[in-house]
Amino acid sequence: MNILRLLCMLNSPFLNAMKHVKSDETQEALKATQDTFPGLTIPHTISSVWGSFVTNCITCYNPGLHITVDEQLFPSKTRCCFLQYIASKPDKFGIKFWVACDLKSKYICNVLPYLGKDPNRPSGERLSENVVMRLMEPFLDKGRNVTTDNFFTSLSLAQKLLRRKTTILGTVNKIRREIPQSARYKDRNEFTTQVFSTSAATLTAYAAKRKKTVYILSSMHSVVQTDNTTKRKPNTVTLYNTTKCGVDVMDQMVREYTVRRGTRRWPVAVFYNMIDMAALNAHVLYQACTGTQERRVDFLVELARELANSHMAGKKARKEQLPQTQPSTPSPGKKSHVSGQTQMQEQSCHCAMCSLRQIPWQSQDCE
Repeated sequence: MNILRLLCMLNSPFLNAMKHVKSDETQEALKATQDTFPGLTIPHTISSVWGSFVTNCITCYNPGLHITVDEQLFPSKTRCCFLQYIASKPDKFGIKFWVACDLKSKYICNVLPYLGKDPNRPSGERLSENVVMRLMEPFLDKGRNVTTDNFFTSLSLAQKLLRRKTTILGTVNKIRREIPQSARYKDRNEFTTQVFSTSAATLTAYAAKRKKTVYILSSMHSVVQTDNTTKRKPNTVTLYNTTKCGVDVMDQMVREYTVRRGTRRWPVAVFYNMIDMAALNAHVLYQACTGTQERRVDFLVELARELANSHMAGKKARKEQLPQTQPSTPSPGKKSHVSGQTQMQEQSCHCAMCSLRQIPWQSQDCE
């Protein structure tokens, strides 16, 4: 019975049709063996465009003193192996990017896609430390400060950055091993501060509520001071609240005016996000170079118009360079064919001897 079913399947028209489907996709993948998306072993042509985009982001702008590092979830439900689900995000599914953003201008300084486990990462190094060091590599040794959330911040990362003349400011997860036992108890008085210091960084434990303690790790503050308000906030908490919003505001800006459309192909989704980021960076560079303040929506409209005009001009120039084919002279009594099509542009005339129909040519006797 199984052999009979197998013979029926081998002779089915469906299998014959499937032999000729998606053959071009396999050939393209085999042809692009050296073209891989960063960190991904699957070849794809998006990698060359993505590499050029990241290189231009790094080299075209000099960021300020404060840089924010955080994650961005680009909404998508594409069919790929690195699709992420984050319940705390408004869009639960998407492609995750690690982003380093300038605090003042919201310029995207560096960006990395998250593609799952990286085989090139050292076995003893945390993912968070590896991401921050890779994003900040072009901007180290310049005396800058990087602000991170509790996923990235750790004492070992602060020591690594301090050796490269870079400080860190960020919240620390309470389950980290560097949190001392004396700072872990929950029953604190409201608006109280406790400070712990090492040679590399300072840890601030601030009770914003009675049973909620915030831990701030800073390598740029040797002395922690509190303000004179009712909440008595330390200066580390105040500075963190000011510098933590770089990537979040950037993500909000690119979502406001986006080219994103529904797609099931992950390279197209990556390209949409790249276009949105490039448009935001172009607006920042335009204002920095010209010294003029222009609304972002007006800049994007003008940018789209100029890109469309240049594309149409190039298309028209290529069309004019094509060789012009001259129509051949039709022989008497025969149809004229140019490029496989009948020339019917001439005015039709009536031939009484040959036919009663309206025809575009005449016989020799009718002329």
